[in-house]
Formats: sequence, C-alpha cells, structure tokens
Amino acid sequence: MFKRENKLLIDLPVPEHGDPNAAAAVQELLGGKFGEMSTLNNYMYQSFNFRQKDKLKPFYDLVASITAEEFGHVELVSNTINLLSRGNTFPGDPDVTPLREGMDARSTYHFIATAQTALAGDSMGRPWTGDNVFSSGNLVLDLLHNFFLEVGARTHKMRVYEMTEHETAREMIGYLLVRGGTHVLAYAKALEIATGVDVKKMVPIPNLSNRKFDHAKKFEDQGLSNVLYTWNDVGHYTDLSKIWKGTNPENGNQLQVITGAPKGAPIPNLEELPEEFAPGIDRDDYAKIAKRLMENM
Repeated sequence: MFKRENKLLIDLPVPEHGDPNAAAAVQELLGGKFGEMSTLNNYMYQSFNFRQKDKLKPFYDLVASITAEEFGHVELVSNTINLLSRGNTFPGDPDVTPLREGMDARSTYHFIATAQTALAGDSMGRPWTGDNVFSSGNLVLDLLHNFFLEVGARTHKMRVYEMTEHETAREMIGYLLVRGGTHVLAYAKALEIATGVDVKKMVPIPNLSNRKFDHAKKFEDQGLSNVLYTWNDVGHYTDLSKIWKGTNPENGNQLQVITGAPKGAPIPNLEELPEEFAPGIDRDDYAKIAKRLMENM
C-alpha cells in the first residue's frame, strides 16, 4: 500500500502570470512517452509483477522505492502545469470573452477540458496510454528498459528546459534533471551487478552535465544526485543499499540510502477561476456546505 503526504518534493515559485504555451510543452514531461506517468507506471507494474522477491530483493527494493518517488514526480509536474496556467485569463461575463487567450494557445484543450490544469496526456494533447508500460518479467531486460526510459526522459527535460525561460518550469525541470540522473545511475549500477557489464561508462546521456543548467546546479550542490530514499519509515526497501553503494562516478561523492522521504514543501493552493466555473461554489454554497459539515457532530 502507499502512504500519502500533503507536500510537494520542492518549493515551486508561484508566478503572478503563467505561460500557457510553456504549460503545453511541460505536458510532455507528464504524459509523454518518456514522461513521469510512464516512469511511474513502468516501475509500479514491474514492482507488482516482480518474481522471486525473496532471492532478488535488492533489485525489487530498488524498483519499488523509485516507484514511490515517481508518484511525487507526477504530482510535481502536474502542479507546475497548474501554476503555468495561472493569471492567463480573467473573470467576466461570457460576452466579453474571458477565455480569449485559449484561442491562440498551443493547448486549447487546457482551456476547454481541464479548467487550465494538468491533463493525462502529452504536449500535443494525446492521452497517455498503458501501451507505454513495459513489464517483461525478465529482470535484466526490465532494468535495461528502465535505463533507456530514464535517459529518454532526461533528454526531453533538457529540451523543454531550453524551450522556456519561465522560472516555475525551470525550477521543476532542474530538480528532475538531478533526480532523473540519479535514477539513470541507479539502473546502470543494477545492470552491472546483474550482468557484470559496466553501463556507468555510458553516462551521462546526452553528454552534458546537469551543472550546465543553472536550475539544476543548486540541487546538485545539495547532494541530491548522490541519494536514494526508501520512501518508508519502518525499515522496508533498505536492501537497495546493496546496489546503491560506492561513489558517484560523475562527482566522486559517496552514495547514500536515506530511510524515509525528503522533507517536502507546501502544495500551492489553486485559486478559484470563475471564468472556468471552477470550482463552481459561491459564497452561499460555502455557507450551506459548512452547515452540513457541522451537522451531527
């Protein structure tokens, strides 16, 4: 089972005005083939379907713990899209066309279907599909796929970073470049233990350090590329330390497994959007709801 914390992985800057086209581009990092919905569901189903957990527990613990982190990545990218949609329209009577910005936005669907919030799809509006999930049952093949998936995800993050100057988008991408690079290394080390092949010699792919990205450098300086979390407080998934050990080949620092999860940051509160009828609860409705909530207490 999973335990949920009402926090984001990092503190996202809340902009006065978003950027609807940046929001559309960031959708690729959520619901694209190499987006966070794909990494989450690939690792989640591989962990559900894992055979011989007893004999291959370090590999299971690695995939299972990264699965838990990917839930947080999906949440982080979704909240980034929501913040990039902030302040792009205005409240007003329908005849003054308060959603006019949506006509020229790359993702008109954001304005029509989701009240300017994240959708389970890619940058072109295509819905995410379970066809993106690879769970073969063969340990080495699944680990190799996961390495490829993380490298593809890193490439797409780098490209979207270069597409937008918006601080909220770049803060999120900088963080995920570091954490994604950590997962690349984790799967490379797992493959080395499983096969004897030193896959670490291939990284980084693309051959560009995270330190070249200003919004990633500070997370590198915090040591976040050297750490994996168990995402569990009672001692489960700790055998991933049998894989995640030694030093980081990119910076020479000691690798570390931390029991539990990061401290996290508050989740931004989305204000009402009357022009989208969201959430569609007026002052009178609030009073009635409050009264009903207090009944029979």
